[in-house]
Amino acid sequence: MSALPAHKTGLITICRENAILKFGTFTLKSGRESPYFFNAGAFNTASLLSTLSHSYASTINQESAFEFDVVFGPAYKGIPLASTTATALYALDNKKYANTGYAFNRKEAKDHGEGGTIVGASLAGKRVLVVDDVITAGTAIREAVGIIEAAGGKVVGIVVALDRQERLTDQGSESAIMSVRRELNIPVTAILTLGDLIAGVDGQEKENMVQYRERWGVKDE
Repeated sequence: MSALPAHKTGLITICRENAILKFGTFTLKSGRESPYFFNAGAFNTASLLSTLSHSYASTINQESAFEFDVVFGPAYKGIPLASTTATALYALDNKKYANTGYAFNRKEAKDHGEGGTIVGASLAGKRVLVVDDVITAGTAIREAVGIIEAAGGKVVGIVVALDRQERLTDQGSESAIMSVRRELNIPVTAILTLGDLIAGVDGQEKENMVQYRERWGVKDE
C-alpha cells in the first residue's frame, strides 16, 4: 500500500470492516457501473459516527484556509454531521473552537415557535463551513449555499466525506466538486478521495478502481 496519513488509513479500514465501503459492481444514478460503493449513511452507531466526526474535525483543523464561525449541515444527512463535527472540533482544541456554532435547515419552514427554516446558531453575518457526505451532481450543495446566504451567512468552505474524482458528465472534464469550486468560488475539501481508496487497498480491488479512474476520472483537481 502507498503511504497515507494514519487518519485516512484508519478510516478506510473502519469503512471496509463495517460495509460502509463495499467492492463489487454497483450501478450509479449516472448509469455507470462502479467497482465500489461508499454509503455514508452506514455510519449509524455511536462509535462509527464518532470516528467520522473526528475525521471531519481533523481534516478541517488541518485546512488553514478555513476560518469560520458556524458548522452547517444540510438536511437530512448533514444534521448529525454538523453537530458531531462541532463537538469533535471542540474536543480537538477547546480554546480555538469553544464558540463555534452549528446549525442545520428544516426541509419545511416552521410557522410557530421560533419559526423559520434554520435550527441552531444564527447565520446572519457569520462565516459558515458546510459539512456533507458527498457531492454527486452539486444540486444539493448549491441549494444549501442559497439557504445560508438567504439567512445572511457567507459560505467559506465545504467539507465532504468522499470525493469520487470522476467526470460529472461522460463528455465533460470536470468533477462535481470541480464544478462547485468554479461556479461558487468556494474551496471544497474531502476527507477521502478515490486516489486515497486506491492507495489504501491492494489486489483486484485496486486494479478495478484504477481501471474505473482511467475511464471516468478527472485529470486534475
